[in-house]
Parts: sequence; structure tokens; C-alpha cells
Amino acid sequence: MKPNTDAEDARRSRRAFLKALGVGVFGSGLAAGVLVRAWRPASRVLATDETPDAGDVPDAGDAGNAAAGSYPAYLALHASGELKQRAEALWDRMRTCTICPRACGARRLDGARGFCQAPGDRLVLSGASAHFGEERPLVGRRGSGTIFFSHCNLRCVFCQNWEISHRGRGSGHSLDDLAGMMLRLQDRGCHNINVVTPTHYLPHILKALDRAAGRGLRIPIVYNTSGWERLDIVRQLDGIVDIYLPDIKFADGELAERLAGAPSYPEVTKAAVAEMHRQVGVARTPDDGVMRRGLMIRHLVMPNQTADSIRIMEWIAETLPLDTYINIMAQFSPHFQAFNHPDIARRVTREEYRKVVQRAQALNLTNLDTRTLWWR
Repeated sequence: MKPNTDAEDARRSRRAFLKALGVGVFGSGLAAGVLVRAWRPASRVLATDETPDAGDVPDAGDAGNAAAGSYPAYLALHASGELKQRAEALWDRMRTCTICPRACGARRLDGARGFCQAPGDRLVLSGASAHFGEERPLVGRRGSGTIFFSHCNLRCVFCQNWEISHRGRGSGHSLDDLAGMMLRLQDRGCHNINVVTPTHYLPHILKALDRAAGRGLRIPIVYNTSGWERLDIVRQLDGIVDIYLPDIKFADGELAERLAGAPSYPEVTKAAVAEMHRQVGVARTPDDGVMRRGLMIRHLVMPNQTADSIRIMEWIAETLPLDTYINIMAQFSPHFQAFNHPDIARRVTREEYRKVVQRAQALNLTNLDTRTLWWR
């Protein structure tokens, strides 16, 4: 039988892309699945020390950014040197770590692990890819340039990425590695750089972003966060982040403590999300369908927790503009330790999801992403 040379060529191209991107397929868990599913045949990949030609990156003047100032947001701060200064200031906060709301005080610059379990000041990544599973305005036609950071400052018992967030699956990388990944994702045609679970590695991200901006990075930064962020840290991101993508997981502190180990989650997250909105405003999709600026909120509906979800919708309606972008998600599945909690040890029902969406509609929230059609 004649071998399938096209399929073999495709496999070799995929391996070459992953190797050039600077990451591997780490084991057989979720990180590997994300990388494989998100892969598409890549265009030319830049060498680590190569700077993109002017024609390789979008023209900032064509960005369609309605906000005043430079586009993307971080370019002006890079040019003035302030981006580097903020990165250094955040790096210094790892001496006795106060990067996240836990403020655990770990001496990360001396190699200590904090509550998040990040190994001192070392950077650990679980993968990077052009990802096509994010919200459509982030994915566009060429994908969201997603970088997955290992470890986490929450302890969600239902986490689908628990091997990465709880066990720290991934491999060590330098700041130059991270900057190079950003540039290669841009070169591949990704519409943005999407940093996933970034909080505990924020000093590293800002240092790498400053280096990448100096070498030609010109696409927006998506800050893809659990939402549980210190207000003073979010303020340090003003003028750096273009698109905020926070979860709002819980409205009830006791529920947040039981399921995520963070009783302060509701109030801390509300303050952080309000500040995110102040910085970037409402996320409105331009005519070309690719988001470039704004706040995009995610909420995952959980079994037996519709009252908590409705409280979140009510808070958004009371606090933020009614056209705030909200992705109401139905894909909850009882991963990790969820089966130890009988009230969430199943999938969400159609009726539970419908109840939350209908309440959001009754509150006149008009910019709802409800891609799941089975609820109708």
C-alpha cells in the first residue's frame, strides 16, 4: 500500500511548528490536547533573534481602536520606558510576594514557592498555540495566540486543567523564550496574545512584553484571568492590557471558599472587574469581527447554583453598562475533585442554563454570548 505522504508531511510540519514555537507537548494531558487541536499549518516562523519586517505586523493606524491613544495600549508605555519600570516594580514585589490577593509573602526571589506553587522566580509554561476555542471575536480567522501558564492561586475543586494549575505541569522557560513566543504567534497571524492564568507570573509577562514590543510586537494583549485580582495590581495594568477576559465565578463567599479556597473572591473580583471596565470600556466588535479592546466577562453556570449565577448577572446590570460583553457558559463538567461535592457532581441541565440566560435578558443585558443553542 502506498504511504499517505500528505498526512506524514502534515505531521512533520506540526512537530516543526511546535518545536519552533519553543514549547513541547507536555505529556498526554490537556496541554497536549490543546496544542494538537489548535494547530493549523503555519506560515514562516521567526527565528528567536529575528525581528518581523514592517509588512509582517498590523499597521497601528489601521487598528480601528475607538479609544484615544496608541494602539495597542502597551506601545506608548514601552516607548516611554514606563512599561519596563512597571515590570521591575512588580518583580520587586516577589521579594515577599503580594502579586495576588493571597499576599502569601513567599520570598520568591530567593527561590521559595508561594501558595500558587510557582517555583520562586522561575517561569513555567504548559504550552502555547494559535487557539481556536476562545470567543469568536478573539479567534477571528487566524486564532488567538494563547500562552498557558502553569500553577494557579485558586484551588477550584472542579478545575478541568488541574494537571496544569494544581500540579504545575509544564516546563521552564526564560523571559527571552516568552518574548519569542509572542513574536512567533504574531508572525503566524494570530490576532492577539492571550495570557491564560497570568496573575502569579505577571512580572515575567510584563518584562517579556517589553522585550517583544522592542522587537516588533504589534498585536493586542488579552488578560485571561480568574478575575480574582488585587485592585492595586490591576491598576498597574492600565495602559498595558487591551482586552480583559475575566471570569466571575462566584457571588457568594461561602461557595467560593468551599469550591475554590477563596472566601474573598466575590468582593475582590467585583472591584477588579469594575477597574478593568474603567480602563478599557465596553468590548464592541468592529466590522471585521476581531475584538481589539474592551472588557469581556465569562461566567460558567454550575449545577445547583443558578441563584448564585443570577446574583452575578444582577451585579453586572447594576454596576456596568447594559451592553457589557458576557459569555454565559454551559460547559461545566465534574472534573478533578468535583465528585467529592454532590451538588456539583453532574453536568448543568438545560433548564438551569436557560434560567440564567433568561434572567440576564430580563435585566436588559444586551451583549450576551450564548453560543450554546440547546437551551432555547
